[in-house]
Amino acid sequence: MASKLNPYINVLDGRARQAVEFYQSVLGGELELSTFGESGMEGPFADQVMHSRLETPAGYTLMVADTPAEMMKLDVGNNISVSIAGDATQAEELRGYFTGLAEGGTVTEPMTIAPWGDEFGMLTDKFGINWMVNIAGVTG
Repeated sequence: MASKLNPYINVLDGRARQAVEFYQSVLGGELELSTFGESGMEGPFADQVMHSRLETPAGYTLMVADTPAEMMKLDVGNNISVSIAGDATQAEELRGYFTGLAEGGTVTEPMTIAPWGDEFGMLTDKFGINWMVNIAGVTG
């Protein structure tokens, strides 16, 4: 599996499900969606979208998630990130991307095993762009 570069849209006000279903109605494709509750979170955010991925017939991948204000400061205009994802066979390459992109920037979530079982990290680069790196199939 080759690693992939994808836009990742963070939605305010708990409307990620509505947004990604709209994108699916326009772009077509298969939608995968998981909630915060499915990862063990309880309370008012349990039904909100922690992660969704829309794979379109044209080969586009679009990711969308809810962003509760308690988890991240988010304003319209900075609510999109770039996601780089691959599997354990690209782990060294993906970690290298993370390290390189972090130079002069700010690591907001170090590369670590995430609740969904993949290795994951987030950063803001020196130009203010938000990045996420996910490595599937890594055992911690």
